[in-house]
Parts: sequence; C-alpha cells; structure tokens
Amino acid sequence: MNTFFVLLLTLATALVLFLWLSPANIAYFLRRGMPFALIGLGALLLVLRQTALGSLALFVGITWLRRAGGVGSFGPRAPLGNKTQQSTVRSAALEMRLDHETGAMSGQVLAGKYEGRILDDLELEDLAQLRDEIRNDTQSLALLDAYLDRRSASWREHAHFDGATGEVGTPASGPMGKKEAYEVLGLEPGASAADIRKAHRRLMKTAHPDSGGSTFLAAKINEAKDVLLKSHT
Repeated sequence: MNTFFVLLLTLATALVLFLWLSPANIAYFLRRGMPFALIGLGALLLVLRQTALGSLALFVGITWLRRAGGVGSFGPRAPLGNKTQQSTVRSAALEMRLDHETGAMSGQVLAGKYEGRILDDLELEDLAQLRDEIRNDTQSLALLDAYLDRRSASWREHAHFDGATGEVGTPASGPMGKKEAYEVLGLEPGASAADIRKAHRRLMKTAHPDSGGSTFLAAKINEAKDVLLKSHT
C-alpha cells in the first residue's frame, strides 16, 4: 500500500460522505470529526514511513482539536465556574451555557433525535424539529426559545417554525439544590454572599427580559441566588 493509494482512498471516502450526509451533518463532521480524521491519517502515514506527511497531518489535527476546545492539553474541558465566567442551566433535553459578560448562549442536546449535537451546529430546520420534539417539555422549550432569540431574532417568522408562539411561561419544577445553584451562577462551592450577589447582578444584566433575555433564565438566576444566600443567613 503506497502513499498515493492511501490519499486516493481518503479522498474517495470524503467524497462519499459529502454526497451522503446532509449539509448540517457535514458542518458537524468538519467541526468535530475532521481533527480526529487528520490525527488518524497522520498515524497511518507514520506507520507507512511517510514521516513528513504524517507529522504534518498529526500537527494540524492536534492543533485544530485544541483550538476547537475538544480537549485542553489532552484532558477534559475545565469545569465551568469563576474562571470561565459561564453559567450552566440544564433541563431534561438540553444543557445551556450563558456567558456572563456577553450574554451569548451555547448548548448541547441531551436526549432525543439530536442527542449529543451542539446547538450552534444545527440548522434552523433542525432546530425547528428539535423544538417540535420537546414541545411538551416546558423547561427545555423555554431554554431553546431563549437560545433562538439570541441566534436569530426573527426565528418565529421562519417557515420551519410555522405556528411557533411567544416565550412559554416559567415552568414549575422541583426545588433547586445548592450544586445546581452554584452552576447557574457560575460560582465555586463556598462562594461568599458578596460573590453571590455580584454574580447575580452581572447575570441579570444579560438574562433579564428587559435586556432582551429570557423570563425562564431570569427566574432560574433569582432562584439560585435565593438558595445560596439562605446558607449565609
């Protein structure tokens, strides 16, 4: 097996995948799978003693993977907290992250047809199908609508969202635990009352409905503050 044959086989495989996958899946593969494909190709070329090409493929793949945030120094992502200035809110179907400073939201699907997919990688058509899939889960629906409001202000007018209503009401849920409260405010366990109030104020600047935020997120942030401040009274 020579180098030309390996490269030809790689190109043929890429062409088959391109013709078979949907545009959304192609974008997802390029973002999440291509670094691993380059690393695998590099390892194969090294086995075939094509040192220059193999080393180049490995270098590009590893660099791409690190910059994409898939790993940090070949380990898992750092936990969310003070260092990342992000908050995490989970529902049955979604895990959403809110940046404290910019109010930008990102998320991942936890269950259903799109399980494991990153929301930013999904097209509006896919998000419309996801929204229909979780329409009976008020918490997940509220999170997805908040994300959509930030991603596309006119998403409700999009053909795929025909019949979409305004923001759903704040859903009823069980009591919030301290662990979840710390994640919502983006704080480490044991944070002081001053830190709790500071994080709450910072988040409400971007999450409050009057600032273009979400009623659901604002309610979660308020609940998290109340839960944590109870331990300081």
